[in-house]
Amino acid sequence: MTQDAVVTRLLPNNMAEVAVARTTACGGNCPSCESCIFQNEIKTLAKNKIAARPGQKVIIATKSKDIFSAAALVYLMPIALMLLSYALASLAGASEGLSILASFAALLVSAVILVTSQRSKKNKDKINFEIVRLTEEV
Repeated sequence: MTQDAVVTRLLPNNMAEVAVARTTACGGNCPSCESCIFQNEIKTLAKNKIAARPGQKVIIATKSKDIFSAAALVYLMPIALMLLSYALASLAGASEGLSILASFAALLVSAVILVTSQRSKKNKDKINFEIVRLTEEV
C-alpha cells in the first residue's frame, strides 16, 4: 500500500518524519466545509533508504497485510463479538432485552481489549513505512 507524503525532518538511523495528508470520506475539501474535527495531516516515521530531504514529496509504502489486519482488528472484531454474544445469549434462552444487553457488554469488552492491547504493544508490531521514491519538489 502506498501513499503520498512530504518529508518534514531527518532523523538518525536513516529515518525521516513524513507528513501524510488525511483523506476524508466527504472528498477532502476541508477549508470550505470547516466541519472536520480532525487534523488534516498525520506525521509518522519512515525508513529513508533513498536519502530524501526535508520538503521533498515522496511515496511511502507499507505491507498491505499490516493495514488490513489493523483495520480488521479495529472494525470487524467488535462487530463480530457483538453479534456472537447476541446469538449465544439468544440460544441460551435469554430474553431479547437481555440478549441486547449481552451484545453491548461484548462491545464494551472489545473496546477494553483494543485499548489494552494497543497500550501493551505500543512500540512492537508497529506499521512500518518506507520511502520508496521521490515524486517532485514542493
